[in-house]
Amino acid sequence: MALAGVDVGVTGKLGTAERAYREWILKHTELREPTSERRRRLVERDDHSEQLFAIDIWWQVLGSFEYLHPEYEVNDYRDGSRFLDFTYIRPPFRISIEIDGFGTHQKNASRRKFSDDRFRQNQLVLDDWIVVRFSYDDLRERPRQCQQFIQQLLGKFYGLGRTDALYLQLSSPARELLRWAQRRVNGAAFSPKDARKLLWVSAPTARKNLSRLLHLKLIEQASGGQRIRSYRLTSAGVKLRL
Repeated sequence: MALAGVDVGVTGKLGTAERAYREWILKHTELREPTSERRRRLVERDDHSEQLFAIDIWWQVLGSFEYLHPEYEVNDYRDGSRFLDFTYIRPPFRISIEIDGFGTHQKNASRRKFSDDRFRQNQLVLDDWIVVRFSYDDLRERPRQCQQFIQQLLGKFYGLGRTDALYLQLSSPARELLRWAQRRVNGAAFSPKDARKLLWVSAPTARKNLSRLLHLKLIEQASGGQRIRSYRLTSAGVKLRL
């Protein structure tokens, strides 16, 4: 199968990251139907800037492409489909990563296409995607800054790189629930139903995360008797940096 080869000039030599990148692209290509648009894009794309991000930024931070997807297809607001350069899909979040500013399709973009691209990004936000964009120049000239941003992004949402004991005892859904509670006006109380809707999980799973936060004394009972009807943050829950 002919795939766009790894550009040796990206890092100067073929090594572990380059081989992992080839295998990762090949795996995603072979998962697609032979006539699928995503397969065609993976096989034919001129992906110098995508290689640069994957090898010199992402791999240097994580040493793995797990949960990362290239040319990920999503429904378009015009009832069609579009493809995102990269997505990091690891519950409870979905992160879209776009690389801008390299290639003739960017240089020759019309004002209409530019506006349409921004509207599509807004639609992703409405669909609960976290949207991140890098310029090609930043990847090439400021790689360490880009790496630090990825570290901070995944640290915020998944706790990667965090070492404080209390934070590490929380699952990703529990962290998201606590983060949401911290943003509520005047520390307003919330119900188990609120938690279930926020996390898009079953009632037992929502209760499990609430119980964990309760056990760690980050939330407390706000109303109810033996069966808790609502919760509120404790002072420790308010202060925990997420």
